[in-house]
Amino acid sequence: MKTISQFIFLIFTLLLLNCNTENKKQTTATTIEATQTKDTLTKHLKPFNPELPTIGLLMYNGVLQSEVVATSDVFAKPTEDGKPLFNVITIAQTNAPITTEEGLHLVPDYTFNNCPQLKALFIPSAYDMYAQVHNNKIVDFIKTKNNTTDYIVSNCAGAQLVGASGIADGKKIVTWIGGGKQLQKDYPKLLVQNDTLVTYVEDGKFSSSNGNLASYISALQLLEKLTSKSHRTFVESYLYLDRLKNWDNN
Repeated sequence: MKTISQFIFLIFTLLLLNCNTENKKQTTATTIEATQTKDTLTKHLKPFNPELPTIGLLMYNGVLQSEVVATSDVFAKPTEDGKPLFNVITIAQTNAPITTEEGLHLVPDYTFNNCPQLKALFIPSAYDMYAQVHNNKIVDFIKTKNNTTDYIVSNCAGAQLVGASGIADGKKIVTWIGGGKQLQKDYPKLLVQNDTLVTYVEDGKFSSSNGNLASYISALQLLEKLTSKSHRTFVESYLYLDRLKNWDNN
């Protein structure tokens, strides 16, 4: 009887030790996973540097994500020795996530109320601009930022928001291919260019493109102006744009 009791006690002790070992393993694994996640997040966060010029990317529901990504792609690239040159931030009416035309959910860095001083404001487009053009808060934000921003860039139908704000009356502008006639009709004070021939146009502090992948052109043009031809060339090589240009030669 004593032997049986000792045996049962030994089995219970082994089970208890095994459970404690498994718990320790799970706790250790959880701690390692949390640390790795934290380290990954820290690695990719881009802290705001008030000493650097800031590029602002306007966002709203239904925005074409390529026109947000293109500008970020270009201006977020560092120098050849790894130094950042710009803060690149996203801005929306509220801090709620926005949903792009393609379905991605993007969280804005700033709202209209706390947006910092900008060097340039990029205005993207949506397939249906009615809601944006008739949103007084968006239009007023563009008007206000125009007073303190060195450059305003519109891509695709973002030109409609420029027209609605009245900030570029008397200036050249281009929109999506096929949208120029309506843009000129809606905003007769704009000097709308022939979008079947013109991909990008610049007039003073204002520049614009046909949008979509042509948004890389408007971003690269301003990048060169704010930095140098050599840095633009470096960024183009960083993005493999030469491969895109020559893809059909392989």
